Parts: sequence; structure tokens; C-alpha cells
Amino acid sequence: MVKSAIKNEFTDILVINENRKEPDGLLVIHLPNGPTAHFRLSCVKITTELRKSHKDITAHRPEVILNNFKTRLGLTVGRMLGALFHYDPEFQGARAVAYHNQRDNIFFRHYRYGFDADGKRARLKELGPRFTLRLKSLQKGTFDSKYVQYEWIIDGRRHKMETSRRKFFL
Repeated sequence: MVKSAIKNEFTDILVINENRKEPDGLLVIHLPNGPTAHFRLSCVKITTELRKSHKDITAHRPEVILNNFKTRLGLTVGRMLGALFHYDPEFQGARAVAYHNQRDNIFFRHYRYGFDADGKRARLKELGPRFTLRLKSLQKGTFDSKYVQYEWIIDGRRHKMETSRRKFFL
């Protein structure tokens, strides 16, 4: 799948894992040379579950807001997530996508914004979907299950990285 996507000049592959028809994992493969990030996916609410209409979502490219990605690993992950959307936002669509990092949980929200008549106050309307990501591993290069080289991993079985509950990595 990765070789075919590189040949067709795709920039990213997203693979969503599910368990009992509930999404529980997200694999983001940045092409052509990586990195590859594996996230645990939780608290997923699609647009209809939020009682919102998909008709409010326009085809305009959204602005991307990255909040609180301060460490070296955080900057890498934030840049990778931000690159999923085009770098040239179309402001007439008044859409924004926010990734907020708090205690190594990345909260994703999708908004439409508007300003009051005086132009001093902004109003937000959530469009959906909404979900939370938690980084499980970051590997060098594209996805490779045989000869994997991890840049960062948190796994209770391997104990390769320091995993303190009081230390945050992103």
C-alpha cells in the first residue's frame, strides 16, 4: 500500500484501526520518507453524534491551530498532524481545525468561526468530528513491521523508554 501511494504521489496515508466497530487506533504514515506515528484513538464523536449537520462543512481549506506542542517530540508530532491539511488556508470558508496537547493527550476539534458586528469578538461553532489521540509510537521511515526503527515508543512490555506518569513527552 505504501509503495503504491508513493508511486501515485500521495503525501500521507491514514489507517484507522477498529475493535468491535469502534475506532481505537490511528496510524499516520507521512510519505515518501516518513515518519510513521501510531496513536490510540478515543472519545470519537462524528458529526451526526454531535447533533450537527455535515452541510455546514464547506469545501474550503481550514486554518490549522497547533497548541502546546513544545518539546522536540511534540514539535515533530504537531508538524506531522498539521501537514495533514494544506498549508494555504482559505479564510473565506471561516473554518479552523485545532490540535490541543494537554498532558500528552491531543484533542482534535473542527470549528467554523465568525465575528460580531463590531469585529472585536469571535464566535465558534463546532462542526465535528471530535476525538482524542495519544501517541503510542513514532518510527523512522514509512511503516515497516519487520525491520522497524523506533524514534520513540511507550510500551509497558518493552520498557525501552522511560515511562513515568509524572513526565509528559509532548
